[in-house]
Amino acid sequence: MTEYGRGEGSEPWHPEDPLYGDGWDGQQAPTGRQSPYGGQPQQYPEQPQPQYDNGGWGNGQQAAYGQAQQQYQQQYGEQQQYDGQQQYDQQGYAAQQHQQQYPNQQGQQQYESQQQYGNQQNQQQYGNGGWDSGTHPNVPYTDASDPYGQQNMAYGGEQSDPYGAPDAYPPPEPPARRAAEPEPPKTDWDPGPDQGEHAFFAGDAGDDGDESDDRRGRGDRRGKGGGKEKKRRSGCACLVVLLVFGGGLGGVGYFGYQFYKDRFGSAPDYAGDGTSEMVTVVIPKGAFGSDIGVALKKAGVVKSVDAFVAAQEENSKGKTLQAGAYLLKTQMSAASAVEMMLDPESQNNVLVRPGERNLAVYASIDEQLDLSAGTTQKAAEKKYKSLGLPDWANDNTDIKDPLEGFLYPGTYPAAKGMKPETVLKPMVNQAAKKYEQYGLSSKAKALKLDNPLQVLTVASLIQAEGKTEDDFRKMAEVVYNRLNLANPETYGLLQFDSTFNYLQKESNINISESEINSNKDPYNTYTRKGLPPGPIDNPGDQAIKAALNPTDDGWYYFVATDGVNKTEFAKTHAQFQKLKDKFNESSGS
Repeated sequence: MTEYGRGEGSEPWHPEDPLYGDGWDGQQAPTGRQSPYGGQPQQYPEQPQPQYDNGGWGNGQQAAYGQAQQQYQQQYGEQQQYDGQQQYDQQGYAAQQHQQQYPNQQGQQQYESQQQYGNQQNQQQYGNGGWDSGTHPNVPYTDASDPYGQQNMAYGGEQSDPYGAPDAYPPPEPPARRAAEPEPPKTDWDPGPDQGEHAFFAGDAGDDGDESDDRRGRGDRRGKGGGKEKKRRSGCACLVVLLVFGGGLGGVGYFGYQFYKDRFGSAPDYAGDGTSEMVTVVIPKGAFGSDIGVALKKAGVVKSVDAFVAAQEENSKGKTLQAGAYLLKTQMSAASAVEMMLDPESQNNVLVRPGERNLAVYASIDEQLDLSAGTTQKAAEKKYKSLGLPDWANDNTDIKDPLEGFLYPGTYPAAKGMKPETVLKPMVNQAAKKYEQYGLSSKAKALKLDNPLQVLTVASLIQAEGKTEDDFRKMAEVVYNRLNLANPETYGLLQFDSTFNYLQKESNINISESEINSNKDPYNTYTRKGLPPGPIDNPGDQAIKAALNPTDDGWYYFVATDGVNKTEFAKTHAQFQKLKDKFNESSGS
């Protein structure tokens, strides 16, 4: 490396270098990092540098401009020197004219040629005429103080030609002498017609035998018969397309026909009263006509849901169909299915009536399922915990039946083949749901009761003693007033015949006093104060509502004066005696 740092390294040019600022053919390059082009500095190696011939700049002008540029850079600093090209345009140094003469594309090509030769140790400078000749004489170095000949080159001198060696790359040619770039060699891949369009869509232009030699150059490689192969391929493609479109049209037509048939045609239906095969169909509570039709079609009773819905609407009693289990035949016409479901003999249901005791419900289930007597009761005693009772149920060891009061009144499916617990579970679930809706847990304290089970027990007493719904609220007040241990009439004794009859598993209103007083069972409210251990029946909605909303008229007594439906109430014991005499007269006792 010389004292001016013009070696092969990345050292910047020394400011005292007499050729500082000199470039290729008179072009002034901005100061910056070392360039690979024989020491020429450049700021942006990625940008091509335009070339100017000596027609615009002489050797003396280059040296003068280099000195002026050096002074200018010393005055305004190194930062502005990086923008040398912009300074040329602003100061009018004819660079714009030469740049217009040589477009950017040529400048880029020259730059690429320079970059290829940039690895040479010395950069060739061309003399006064720029690109006047194609020969470049090799001149030996004569000045020991200037071993690179840059002093001589700056004043039009010549420098040794690094391209003169036999193995070297040819020297850069002027734009006018450059040969056109060779076309890229052809490859085996032929994009085919329309710049790579797939042959499937392009067809086969060579089938007529007029295909050029260039196009058929690949034919040898494909082998003979290539045109026939492409023709067969095109024919198969057309066939596939035809099949796809044909299948699509067929599918649209089929579904269109089905849509028309479903909307405007008659619904599919069986004919006649069905086969000899019998099936049981369970219809859930709250099911609509379409829901019933779905259940019947699934069981094989009717052929279509629409046919059943239409038959139900045509039948004047069709809307009266209720939830339950029905014994029906398979493959029945929709009209026959509706008629058979309206027949009570085909209905496989168990009806729980308000105020009905569990023993009566168990007997109905045994009969409906064709089971021996007592089967359902035994199943209830063993599996009551798995049927869905509320948490507050059965909190007393004196309770006779844990399910008493939890078989909610209603109609439930009960067909042959079903298990007793399967029939009982929907009843218990319905009771738990209803009691939660009524809020028995939250209202117990307001009624001065210990728990929801006592509220349910009061409702069962009202259901057992009341005769009509009008009596229920007065009956509820009688219960609450008598439960008050401080009341002056009964002092906490209910004295209800219904509790004693429940204990005896009978319904007898003629009970002797000796029989009552001799029995000390917790369900005997004549000898035990307060409520019985649990409900004595399954109360309905009206009784539950009355238990939650009693009257406040001061009633303590009631008597069924006609012995059947008429109940009269009294506030004192004296009024009660009069009502009792009235009953005795009506009954003839």
